[in-house]
Amino acid sequence: MSRSLNSVKAILKRELLSYFHSPTAYVVLVVFLILQGFFTFYVGGFYESGQAELSLFFTWHPWIFLFLAPAVTMRLFSDEKRTGTIELLMTFPVTPAEITTAKFLAAWIFISSGIVLTFPVVITVYYLGSPDTGAIISGYIGSFLMAGALISIGCFSSSITKSQVIAFLSAASLSLFLILAGHSPVIQAASGIFPKIIVNFISEMSILTHFKSLTKGIIDLRDIIYFLSIIIFMLFLNTSAINSNSK
Repeated sequence: MSRSLNSVKAILKRELLSYFHSPTAYVVLVVFLILQGFFTFYVGGFYESGQAELSLFFTWHPWIFLFLAPAVTMRLFSDEKRTGTIELLMTFPVTPAEITTAKFLAAWIFISSGIVLTFPVVITVYYLGSPDTGAIISGYIGSFLMAGALISIGCFSSSITKSQVIAFLSAASLSLFLILAGHSPVIQAASGIFPKIIVNFISEMSILTHFKSLTKGIIDLRDIIYFLSIIIFMLFLNTSAINSNSK
């Protein structure tokens, strides 16, 4: 157990250093913060709404993470496969599960740092009024969990190809499918074709449905289990992909 933990920590440290020593990483964080501010204050009309709450702020998170998560994860495994360093890494006393976990955690920590840097928005909303603190906390929990789920999808996509472009496109496509499954126009269209039980199933498998629930201040165990299930399942597929490549 101790050896496994040390292996994960060593790879995690290496990956984090590669993020925070890269100018591109800081560009990604700056772009994320600019987009978040632009959509919240200008497109969403934060000030014009006259309400001291962050629903407009959280509304844009799924759509920004739709591109941000694949951009952050597309090189994690595909670049290692392209350069052949994944084979070198496998010669060390580490397991595919440890490699997968460490790389996933590094990407999650990196994106989480961007989420944390949105704190001026929280300060602004408290300055303007008396927002629901519970809704803000649960909304941020939803953002962290959703980011983790989309990152796990990106990690898996990166593990099955040597091309960063293909990794990005496949991760974005799968993430878009899971987001749009709960989008109102999709649900309305499905309602005219499928029975209610199928429509409910489509809605329940959507990231958007579970994220919206959390942004309303409702911390439902089912929503947390949903995001954790995606993470665990995708990391399992990721580990399986590395195992098959190493044989």
